[in-house]
Amino acid sequence: MLDIEDFKKKINEKSRLMGIDPGKVRIGISISDENRKIATPHKTIIKGNFDNFLSEINILISDFSIEGIIIGNPLNMDGSTSSSAQSARDLAINLSNNISLPITLWDERLSSEGSFKLMSNLNINSSKKRSLLDQNSAAFILQGFLDFLNK
Repeated sequence: MLDIEDFKKKINEKSRLMGIDPGKVRIGISISDENRKIATPHKTIIKGNFDNFLSEINILISDFSIEGIIIGNPLNMDGSTSSSAQSARDLAINLSNNISLPITLWDERLSSEGSFKLMSNLNINSSKKRSLLDQNSAAFILQGFLDFLNK
């Protein structure tokens, strides 16, 4: 796992990145375009055992030529570490031990709320919105990182 500055040095100028919104039950996945301008929601993975999760992540890395992973870090509003933030950090460390790509954490405070507000404009029912929330949150996290990279 790298800090943001080291992560930026490790990725190529044209590279697809993956965003991960870690949750207790569901894990949202998003993917950027190769110009690192737009994050697109991709899928939600139901949390099971780590080996199955790792296998799904490796397939996505291969299929989309992913060159770096950004994991949402759900800090408390005052910036302190929450139990969810510790879980995100543990996920980042476990992935770093099993995947040779650069991996970093990105502050994701309010990503779920922001994602739900964006989806409120969509003409779909509430249960469908809830089913898309995790992958949209992952896109919200990744887009924040992409905006940071491109400023």
